[in-house]
Amino acid sequence: MVSCLKEVRDILGKKPKTPLHYVDLKHEQRVPYIRRVGELPIRTVSVLIYKPLIHEPEKFQNTKYLLYRYATRMLLERVSWLCRDQRGVSNGDGFAEIIFSNLSNMSYEDIREYLRLLIRQHKSDPQKVQIGPAAINPDRIRSVEHSKLAGLQVADAVASGIHFSVKVNRYRETEPAYLPYLGKTFYRHKRELMGYGIKLWPEDYDTIKAKAPEVENIGGL
Repeated sequence: MVSCLKEVRDILGKKPKTPLHYVDLKHEQRVPYIRRVGELPIRTVSVLIYKPLIHEPEKFQNTKYLLYRYATRMLLERVSWLCRDQRGVSNGDGFAEIIFSNLSNMSYEDIREYLRLLIRQHKSDPQKVQIGPAAINPDRIRSVEHSKLAGLQVADAVASGIHFSVKVNRYRETEPAYLPYLGKTFYRHKRELMGYGIKLWPEDYDTIKAKAPEVENIGGL
């Protein structure tokens, strides 16, 4: 990833070590960036939330960061499955190294405590809470400034590329051109993408597509 960002900076005429923020780039700059990210030997997991279909939205509005924590749960459940699938295949002890892009007003100890709760709930009801305790250790979670880590900038490019592919802009358009480059990075379990490398919430793909046809950009992958 470090080499990838160095190459992208050279192509875009950026100074060495300049932090890359996908949203700040023009379309013609985003394309060579996302193309090279898609060529990396990585696997990605993304959670997409369609807010108009959230049941009891006031619950999320009244509790700060509740939706963020719930999205984190869905993300790390799938990361734990990926670690499970790769156990014994790659190097390491099977645990995920979880690094958040630092938000100044976010309590990461709250995130750790939330994950400890989920792991306890998983032991009581593994069907309801599917986060894998053999892969997720809350004590290993840390946060780093976006500019300090290549992996965070690559994750930002992936998330932003997917965002632009399904988010309708003010001209009623989406930009699905980034998706084909990312396709081979998506985590698939037994060749299945939806529910694994791509998680839609709060409803299934067909229900959300009926309300937001633009998600079909992802469904066609």
